[in-house]
Amino acid sequence: MARPVSAFRELARKRLPPMLFHYIDGGAYGEATLRRNVADLEAIELRQRVLVDVGELDTAVLVLGREWSMPVGLAPVGLSGMYARRGETQAAAAAATAGVPFTLSSTAVCGVEETQNASRDPIWYQLYIIKDRGFAQDLLARVKAAGVSVLVLTVDLPVPGARYRDLWSGMSATPGVASALRRAWQGISHPRWLADVYLGGRPHTLGNLAGGAQGNGLGDLQPWIARNFDATVSWNDIAWVRRHWDGPVVIKGVLDPEDARLCVEHGVDGLVVSNHGGRQLDGVPSMARALPAIADLVAGRLPVLCDGGIRSGLDVLRAMALGADGCLLGRAWAYALAARGGAGVSEMLETIRGELKVAMALTGCTDIRTAGRDMLAGTVPG
Repeated sequence: MARPVSAFRELARKRLPPMLFHYIDGGAYGEATLRRNVADLEAIELRQRVLVDVGELDTAVLVLGREWSMPVGLAPVGLSGMYARRGETQAAAAAATAGVPFTLSSTAVCGVEETQNASRDPIWYQLYIIKDRGFAQDLLARVKAAGVSVLVLTVDLPVPGARYRDLWSGMSATPGVASALRRAWQGISHPRWLADVYLGGRPHTLGNLAGGAQGNGLGDLQPWIARNFDATVSWNDIAWVRRHWDGPVVIKGVLDPEDARLCVEHGVDGLVVSNHGGRQLDGVPSMARALPAIADLVAGRLPVLCDGGIRSGLDVLRAMALGADGCLLGRAWAYALAARGGAGVSEMLETIRGELKVAMALTGCTDIRTAGRDMLAGTVPG
């Protein structure tokens, strides 16, 4: 029986220690943008059409030189190897089987070589530029040697967001005996996770940052980011990336049309409309509100992807109608991975595919590439 994303979320909540569940589930400040990402997509009304021949439905899209079986990819999610045993490898394999791209986070547990070896298709790699440019250059060489096809440069995290859930859950608690005991109790009280992931899924290091990240424990991640992510990164650094990476470059974290214009001006190969899942600055526009103006400005000059709030195949169709060329799922696959490992990710993707086909049939859309504003029953958000 197909399970919606909400069901995987509940399974993940029960299986994971609270600090890990809330790391996936939470957002910044009061989490208003996190909630709006979901609510604003749900509020979009589509035109239901009848007596249209929908016997054949085509969900395939061509993005960045590759055909996806549906307009869905897996967004970068940090620490996925703590949600299931060697979790990034399981998710990458599931994505390849489904015919969609997988993006490996810089802050993954499994390194790029291990993850790429688990996938029959080239994966994507998400890069944060750190202060040690020599290390960053060496990392790009590793990524290239591993066979990665697309570099996703995330630009909306010059400093970590104010994520209060991580503080009270113990994820980013002050180091000390009390914090260590609290985390230990969380693990012991979740024996299935303890046996499968904590004991069976070692080593628990940040594989892509080996040699650059000191103190790879969970509680060290946010302080390490604050110390090492380069807050001086600017548009001028696109040229630096190009010198050390000759494949497609996608900019992730675009919310403003002016930044979309600069993406075009600097010759990047794609952009992702994203507010980091509501995990950075609260009170900014939801993905659904930001997407239409950016898609209009770009006007087909480069692919426009999006993430934030997509929880169903119906949401995928809504995003495509707003102007996206493809959607990236974040929490959806993290919940599924935590719930049932790679099998959960595969099940979730097939649920999304089925929901997308039903939504296409009931709106009279036989080819997902033709989805557009004419499918909207109400006004365009923004």
